[in-house]
Amino acid sequence: MTRASLDKQPHEVAAMFDDVAAKYDLTNDVLSLGQARLWRKAVARAVAARPGERVLDLAAGTGTSSLPFAAAGAYVVPCDFSLGMLQEGKRRHPRLPLTAGDATRLPFADGVFDAVTISFGLRNVQDTQTALRELLRVTRPGGRIVICEFSHPTWRPLRTVYTEYLMRALPPVATAVSSNPDAYVYLAESIRAWPDQAGLAARLGRAGWAKVAWRDLTGGIVALHRGVKP
Repeated sequence: MTRASLDKQPHEVAAMFDDVAAKYDLTNDVLSLGQARLWRKAVARAVAARPGERVLDLAAGTGTSSLPFAAAGAYVVPCDFSLGMLQEGKRRHPRLPLTAGDATRLPFADGVFDAVTISFGLRNVQDTQTALRELLRVTRPGGRIVICEFSHPTWRPLRTVYTEYLMRALPPVATAVSSNPDAYVYLAESIRAWPDQAGLAARLGRAGWAKVAWRDLTGGIVALHRGVKP
């Protein structure tokens, strides 16, 4: 079994996700107490994919997050650097054009997507700024970005309970439902080390995105950031 370290070496992170691919979606539903499905719906509404649009779903894993965009009539490209995740996704969703790719060196031409999105994957990229610039590069002028990522609860009592859950309750729950519970210890630690809402917004601005804004989901446990390519 593989557990990545917080310096996020790409081969470690990819191998870790390969290990958990088969039960990843189920484990997320259990560990999030069912909130993961609500968060995916919020992302779909924020992206607002329209028929004929081209949407890049980065860190798409098994492709579950891409299904709402396809259902809306968009041409969605699920992209991930875990071959294990992509293989599981191809087994489940054979019609999706699942694509292997590194967030810091995307295998797409400039300006080809109307919208780009990444859910719960940006904090696992070793070089966040390079990834945000790559997403900008492959988006057409006027195109949009939507990022859904764990963040910092804004209400102090919730923040205390949430931190306790991450570090104490999550590992034993992961042991019961996941094929690689050590991976979820890393994921908990990576959530704690991730910047808050304003910090991620600042990173988007430095990467060149305009009209950056965010809204909190589930009291700030998750934040939905948006931006537009000038």
